[in-house]
Amino acid sequence: MYSLAIYIYMFCVNLVAMFNRKARLLMIGHSKTYDIMRRGIGKDDKIIWFHAASLGEFEQGRPLIEKIREEHPEYKILLTFFSPSGYEVRKDYKGADVICYLPFDTKLNARKFLKIAHPAMAFFIKYEFWQNYLTGLHRRGIPVYSVASIFRPNQIFFRWYGHKYRNVLRTFAHLFVQNQVSIDLLRTLDITNATIVGDTRMDRVLQIRAAAKELPLCEAFAQGEKSKPQNILVAGSSWQPDEDIIISYFNTHPEQYLIIAPHVVSESHLAEIEGKLQRPSVRYSKATAATAASAHCLIIDCYGLLSSIYRYATVAYVGGGFGVGIHNVPEAAVYGVPVIIGPNNQRFREARDLIALGGCFEINNAEEYNSIIGTLTSDTEALAKASKASADYIRSNAGAVDMIYNYIFS
Repeated sequence: MYSLAIYIYMFCVNLVAMFNRKARLLMIGHSKTYDIMRRGIGKDDKIIWFHAASLGEFEQGRPLIEKIREEHPEYKILLTFFSPSGYEVRKDYKGADVICYLPFDTKLNARKFLKIAHPAMAFFIKYEFWQNYLTGLHRRGIPVYSVASIFRPNQIFFRWYGHKYRNVLRTFAHLFVQNQVSIDLLRTLDITNATIVGDTRMDRVLQIRAAAKELPLCEAFAQGEKSKPQNILVAGSSWQPDEDIIISYFNTHPEQYLIIAPHVVSESHLAEIEGKLQRPSVRYSKATAATAASAHCLIIDCYGLLSSIYRYATVAYVGGGFGVGIHNVPEAAVYGVPVIIGPNNQRFREARDLIALGGCFEINNAEEYNSIIGTLTSDTEALAKASKASADYIRSNAGAVDMIYNYIFS
């Protein structure tokens, strides 16, 4: 049944590729995988293979990739992606020697891929459980590790109909999981080769904070005119429902200033944001130090800056919670600022943890947002308490990378 499902999926992707750019990129990328591998991997090379579904999973694995690369230069790093949103962004990443798509998980592809790659070990990040690849690695005696994985009762492994697929969990040499719930669920299947290490994203966001870019235009905006108070909301990865709430409050509260980095940077979306603003704004790409300083809203109309921009926040808003799910909360929390998010956050452990600790606040509507942002920006004690909760959470949950590395290489 599993193999049949993979072939059906392959057929559907090929069909969709005729009119869908993302699917087309996937199929083109797959057609180049084996050539990329043959050019980059010699028969005597020692290979460590990392696989990430997409960009988010890559960022979780990245600190471990870079630590192994630094400590063990004798290995070549093979990095594979499943999604174009990962590969197309990181195909030139300097931390890996060979970067390509992972072909669909058929038995033939798994045999061919593993013959060329001949990895000494493999790391699958978070939710990656490809049966034929994992079975092939296991049969070849190649240790494979699950990194930053997290398990929930509704996953197929723990359902009555998942008894065959759960065997893929037994192919791992070790599972480095995020929480106790995952450990307990695995034990119900008599899987005990698992350790709680937390989320490697905490290590990553600390790395990002240490390497934050200098942004003179954002600095000019934050310093602003002498009369400007330091009350700045940074709204990151925002969508239209987020923006409706944020901008409505901003328009009627002159004491607040806004940096907004929408998830979709298109001319139509930027124009839509500008149309809602009733106070002076400027786009980042068109700003000068003088215009940034006098603006009340700075619109980030490019990618790659958000992780550095959060440091200018008094309060951060992380978007996506009124849609498919919130974006990266730790990326903002690492700067020790309170974070506001929408209601679709149940699948994000760090967000739920921070809500419980008082560093993150869930809103369901504009009224709740107005109340929370009003409290945080008018009550210095409440702001300080929430800010400390965010900073302490990131700091106390860091260290997963060292735990994984020491387990494997010590």
